[in-house]
Amino acid sequence: MGLLDKLQVELNRAGKAAQDALDEGRLRLEIFRVRQLADKAAQALGYAVYRAKAKGEELDAAAWERLSATLRDHEAEATRLDAELAKLKESDSAPAASAEAEAPPPAAEEPPKDPPSA
Repeated sequence: MGLLDKLQVELNRAGKAAQDALDEGRLRLEIFRVRQLADKAAQALGYAVYRAKAKGEELDAAAWERLSATLRDHEAEATRLDAELAKLKESDSAPAASAEAEAPPPAAEEPPKDPPSA
């Protein structure tokens, strides 16, 4: 049964690696989407300020607050997702580091023997 147990362990490890890769990909896509929304919010804010200045006016406080709040929310979400991705990467590298620590050290090689003197 040893071979089947080893096979099951390796299959579980491969499944975990695949799930981790999917989770990371999902997070990266979500970060990309949120950053696009933040860019659109920044663009809308910039256009609103430009249009107000072109008319010789200031952007009204309600529009400023609404547009800047939207931008702030998207940036906060992107920051949260970046932290989540960093945490996921950290947890992925931790098992690899502990596996390396558990591995036995390589066997020391014997120094070469001096040839007999003539």
